[in-house]
Parts: sequence; structure tokens; C-alpha cells
Amino acid sequence: MITVRNILQSKGSEVWTASPATSVFEALGIMAKHDVGALLVIDGEEVIGVFSERDYARKVILRGQSSREVTVSQIMTLDVVSVTLHHSIEECMELMTSHRIRHLPVLDEQKLVGLISIGDVVKAMISDREYTIKLLENFITGTR
Repeated sequence: MITVRNILQSKGSEVWTASPATSVFEALGIMAKHDVGALLVIDGEEVIGVFSERDYARKVILRGQSSREVTVSQIMTLDVVSVTLHHSIEECMELMTSHRIRHLPVLDEQKLVGLISIGDVVKAMISDREYTIKLLENFITGTR
């Protein structure tokens, strides 16, 4: 069973963040610089929201607001769904699907230790399925 811990061991645990007072324009610059689709919004050491490209498109552009004047805290997603290192990739996919989200902060004893995306989960699921198929093929053919 592949877990969140396995994903972070493979991809790393670097997380890009913003403060609630960060302008949307500045946050978009951080996202572009690091080629990520979301930032965690941190107040002290607490994750208080997620700011994503979706938030920007739906809550700034479509409302005709200025990204230089709006802060991340004004448009971030407040309902933060998180996982632990022990969650399986199947559990992560279920959470992402049921909550219609693309990013999951990873907490270990209430401390932020990483962030996984739907792409990370799909990649892990494909890898796991390919491994299982290879094992079954070897079993059927009697090869190792």
C-alpha cells in the first residue's frame, strides 16, 4: 500500500506558502516562479487556507477585481482538508474527489510537513498498478 509518506519521500516536502496579507498578484508570482498551482496560506504555523489558480480565476478575474488590490485572505479556500503521512493514496483520491479539491496539506502531529497534488496521487496510483500487473505477469509466466 502506497502512503502519503511514500509520495513525499519521492517528490520531497517543500511547500510554498503565503501569508493572509499577501496580495493575489504577489501570490501568483510565487506560484509562477515555482511552477505550482496552489499555495498554502499560513498564519504563524497554522494552515488557515489554500490559495489556488481556481480561486484566482473564479474570485478575482470573473468578478473584475484587481489582483494587486485583493489579498489572499479575501479569496482563499477556507475549508482546508488535510491528510497525514499514513493516509493511503486511495484515501487521498477519495478525499480529493468528494471535496472537489486538487491539493492536500500533509500534517504530522499538527505540523505541516508537505503538500500533495492530484497529479502526485495519480502518478503514485499508476505506478502501483503497473507494479501489480508486472507481479501478476511474472506469476502467470513463472518468471521473476
